[in-house]
Amino acid sequence: MKDRDFLWCLAQDLLDWEEQADRLCPQCKTLASEPRCPACGRPQSDWGEHDANPAFDFARFQQLKGDAPLD
Repeated sequence: MKDRDFLWCLAQDLLDWEEQADRLCPQCKTLASEPRCPACGRPQSDWGEHDANPAFDFARFQQLKGDAPLD
């Protein structure tokens, strides 16, 4: 395949997705466009990657960063 063939396939795939999305109600369209795990389908917002780290010492971080005086 040539580069233009790959581009054509990508464009057609995007158009197909838009066509499928147009058939959904607004709530389902929002759910369908949310990033999900390709294996289990769990939404990215449930992955817990942005949770607070209980072991993080913010005072020590400030000291090392230079914003707070060292002990």
